[in-house]
Amino acid sequence: MTKTLQAVRGMKDILPDEAEIWENFEDIIRDWLKCYGYRPIRMPIVEPEPLFRRAIGEVTDIVEKEMYAFEDAANGERLALRPEGTAGCVRATVIQRNLVTSGGPQRLYYLGPMFRHERPQGERYRQFHQVGVEALGFAGPDIDAELIVMCARLWGQLGLTDVKLELNSLGSVEERASHREALVAYLEANRDKLDEDSQRRLHSNPLRILDTKNPAMQEVVEAAPRLAEHLGEESLAHFAGVQALLNEAGIAFRINHRLVRGLDYYNRTVFEWVSGQLGAQGTVCAGGRYDALVGQLGGKPMPAAGFAVGVERLLALWRESGELEFAVERSAPDVYVVHQGERAQRLGFCAAEALRDIGFDVLMHCGDGSFKSQMRKADASGATLALVIGEEEAAAGEVGIKPLRNDDEQSRVSFQALPEAVAGAIYGIETPQDYIPQAEEGQGVEHGSV
Repeated sequence: MTKTLQAVRGMKDILPDEAEIWENFEDIIRDWLKCYGYRPIRMPIVEPEPLFRRAIGEVTDIVEKEMYAFEDAANGERLALRPEGTAGCVRATVIQRNLVTSGGPQRLYYLGPMFRHERPQGERYRQFHQVGVEALGFAGPDIDAELIVMCARLWGQLGLTDVKLELNSLGSVEERASHREALVAYLEANRDKLDEDSQRRLHSNPLRILDTKNPAMQEVVEAAPRLAEHLGEESLAHFAGVQALLNEAGIAFRINHRLVRGLDYYNRTVFEWVSGQLGAQGTVCAGGRYDALVGQLGGKPMPAAGFAVGVERLLALWRESGELEFAVERSAPDVYVVHQGERAQRLGFCAAEALRDIGFDVLMHCGDGSFKSQMRKADASGATLALVIGEEEAAAGEVGIKPLRNDDEQSRVSFQALPEAVAGAIYGIETPQDYIPQAEEGQGVEHGSV
């Protein structure tokens, strides 16, 4: 027996009711980013595998365990499905095209799917979606603070209250190296207390040991040397500048000395917005500064900072808060066209197009069905009005207008008077001409006689 085809594990179908929520959310996101001057960019889903190895790091979990990498059968090139967006954005704008050099600092954003082969759980999927925000060419603490304040504004717009900010500084490459040396020496002295995974990371990526969730290791990790003890004057001044601006903006935060982020390219400011309502997968948004990334990818070193928001997690939090149901309404047509008979169908098509020409959303009944069954579908569609066209109306060149959301009586108008009559019925006014929505110029169609 043939097995029923289903979605790949960890890849989620987003069906119409939920997809409408996504589209509403994406509209909010675009408006939010526009008000801060961020512009959209779209990068390929497939990138050269070496891009992520050089950017993220050879010994990170993403590259070692999670990245979908494969060989292109056509030319033998090693490719990868993008596990994150920052490296691709830098490749597209700085490495390949020098946009910052030619056009000045760039504020950019992207929204789309990312891919990591990890165990699906909670709102974590193997295909997941991120809103990525990148500020390229900005060196000061002001852009770090702006990125964080932006997030706070979004949480406010969505009505979220249980989202807390954690903050840290990773310093410069040299300061991290000094801290790493002290950290490795400390962990070597306590090697018998490390779990298997931490022992594996001890020399390859010791900073990640500080982020362990193993309860048995919390005591040894808490006593480990702190990176803050190795920060120089310049890094401390930058971090103090970020904190001062956040305090000025009224943004509460907690310094988390164990916050290190999972990607090698971060330096100086790093931050996470976390929520207790999502269980173990509590990080909703994470980011920071990555001044060394452009140099790692072969370009001239350039300051940069950014963050990524997990869409699935944020939507889950929005739904959990109870605010989503008030912010999102299922889309419904303005008008549903009900018809009976061949001539009535032709008139219905023309009527639907005439209303679409001036900006109304119209759902045309297709297929057979009695007037009664069609009216049930019209009511279920959520439409404000039904156009009712039978053989009698079609012969007279007229259309019936039936209000579906109030007790007003059905009326009948000529085809020529239909746009004004529909606008009047929907907007509840007697002289509706000025209230008729207009489609964009050039979108209308010519209608023949019926």
